[in-house]
Amino acid sequence: MAELRHGTVAAAAARASGSPAKRDAEAASASASASASSPFLSSPRGGGDGGKDGALRPPPPLHQRYPLPAAVRALLALEDPRSPSAPASYRILLAVLACAALGALVSAPSVWSRLNAPYLCRKDGIRLQCPGVSNSLWENPHAAATSWKPCAERRRDEISDLVPENETSGYIFIHAEGGLNQQRIAICNAVAIAKIMNATLILPVLKQDQIWKDQTKFEDIFDVDHFINYLKDDVRIVRDIPDWFTEKDELFTSIRRTVKNIPKYAPAQFYVDNVLPRIKEKKIMSIKPFVDRLGYDNVPMKINRLRCRVNYHALKFLPGIEEMADKLATRMRNRTGNVNPYMALHLRFEKGMVGLSFCDFAGTREEKAMMAEYRQKQWPRRFKNGSHLWSLALEKRKEGRCPLEPGEIGFILRAMGYTKETQIYVASGQVYGGNNRMAPLRNMFPNLVTKEDLASKEEIEHFKKHVTSLAALDFLVCLKSDVFVMTHGGNFAKLIIGFRRYMGRHRLKSIKPDKGLMSKFFGNPYMPWANFVEDVMITHQTRTGLPEATFPHYDLWENPLSHCMCRA
Repeated sequence: MAELRHGTVAAAAARASGSPAKRDAEAASASASASASSPFLSSPRGGGDGGKDGALRPPPPLHQRYPLPAAVRALLALEDPRSPSAPASYRILLAVLACAALGALVSAPSVWSRLNAPYLCRKDGIRLQCPGVSNSLWENPHAAATSWKPCAERRRDEISDLVPENETSGYIFIHAEGGLNQQRIAICNAVAIAKIMNATLILPVLKQDQIWKDQTKFEDIFDVDHFINYLKDDVRIVRDIPDWFTEKDELFTSIRRTVKNIPKYAPAQFYVDNVLPRIKEKKIMSIKPFVDRLGYDNVPMKINRLRCRVNYHALKFLPGIEEMADKLATRMRNRTGNVNPYMALHLRFEKGMVGLSFCDFAGTREEKAMMAEYRQKQWPRRFKNGSHLWSLALEKRKEGRCPLEPGEIGFILRAMGYTKETQIYVASGQVYGGNNRMAPLRNMFPNLVTKEDLASKEEIEHFKKHVTSLAALDFLVCLKSDVFVMTHGGNFAKLIIGFRRYMGRHRLKSIKPDKGLMSKFFGNPYMPWANFVEDVMITHQTRTGLPEATFPHYDLWENPLSHCMCRA
């Protein structure tokens, strides 16, 4: 009791005097208290209250001065989780953390795969679902352009499987019919079937088109040397019919030398079973007709890739055409004095297209009577007496099979947000209806120009010798545009969209209007403009040339992604 009273008095005196003894006593008391509260804290090595030398101790740790919750102390290793005193909340927390770690471990491959997956739109019923759609007027999402790369070129280390000349099956000869773009597709298909049948291809002849009255030869539009040399390891191509063959006039006149009745979109096996035996027998055979005579999903992948190789790499326009197209594109970008983006509009509203569509368009009675007469003369079997055409025209418009009028595409573009200052390059023939038909579009977009407006008379005169050369200029200027807009289907539009996809121009928009849905909007005179704008924006979010997988019966020329492109 005497010692207790002595200690109490000494502590009171220390607190009253404020001497160093006061701080030592408080530190010793706090240390002893903390040591008692945690089994993980060992006692000081020196023993005693102040050590043998009486030196000052460092301040106590933070967790000793400010007590923490039991679960947190256990988590910080201040309490042994195996100890009976460990709280139940800690055990629950530990179990949750363990489950989270296990879940992260299991899902890591899936997450990594998604992060590294290329940008791709997918079909959901009839709708196209595209990730991260951009609201920019001029660009698609950046990932759309960086996820894929062209891969139809022949690799340097790829071994050629071309057989010697004396072991080929024979020679095939085709006429590439139609306009420039239909001819281009026919040439690609000709190379493909030559590969399928192990035959030698005679340089295709561009058949005179009945509409354009053009007499362009292959060498007038394409670089023949590049075409033959680029494909030398794939298919053997010769410039002309061999000299030893003396029946040249019979190639397209004699039944003995012509393969006919090939079905549209025929599979590769059809040529092996039905055409190859005749080539082996006769040595030289022509194939007629040859428009869309090779399918897509019924052809081996390597053959489809070869068609892409021809289209995107082997078929090059002559240098003079390429240079003139570059000049026109540069002039389009500098029309405002500064570098500006430009839109290319492929306007399909020529008299022939309007007549062939058998759709009804706004116009006077005189115009409608003249169009009916024109249709009866050009397509008498389809026209008959004309009584059934009205209901057929309404049905085709609802299904989106009618060309958009210039005024209609103007409304769509304004609803998308393009202003009247937009620079627009128009690629088209003679518009049916002339200036009156173009007036609504020109009022909405005054900056409409054609190649004739951009080039001097001397520059354009050189290309007027061949109508196909003028079409080639339009093709290249549209290909280089920031935004491409089509108003109707056709080989020109689908080849442009396919080129822009293949060459990594996914980021540059290629707008394909939903004509069926637009016909419903145009047929409702009571729809407010704001509602029309909203519907147009929503409808066309995924119709801008974004990457999408090739599905069965899909056109290879419009979407080469699955067959001819690889992940970047």
